[in-house]
Amino acid sequence: MQPAGARDSAEGLRITGSRPSKDFVNRSELVERLALAMPQLSLRDVELAVRILLAHLTEALASGQRIELRGFGSFSLHYQAPRAGRHPRTGHPVSLPGRYIPHFKPGKALREQVNRSHTARAVRQTGSSKRYAAHSRNGTGEKDISA
Repeated sequence: MQPAGARDSAEGLRITGSRPSKDFVNRSELVERLALAMPQLSLRDVELAVRILLAHLTEALASGQRIELRGFGSFSLHYQAPRAGRHPRTGHPVSLPGRYIPHFKPGKALREQVNRSHTARAVRQTGSSKRYAAHSRNGTGEKDISA
């Protein structure tokens, strides 16, 4: 029996929104969903595995390594050069030092799955595919009333 909100597929675990009002999944919710998808593991074991995974990813990035998860994406560091900024309250110029920013680049499989999901959702939200096609034909985003 499949738990609600998770589905095994060829691509792996697919997380679907169990709470329609939230636009994100936090760590505790991820742990809960993984534990439901793998009943042979205890909630404590799944939580420990997620914490260790995130700790290793953080440690690798902190040491300057690039992380590549095939089909999902890659994490790397981008350098932001020193620059002049402004103090938000006083407006006085402030010198900001250079820093490294974590950067995520999604993999091809992730991009394709997200685009398929959102394209299907856009068709459902606009109504029929004929109406969606009419919007696309004239390229203005307005209904084509001449047809």
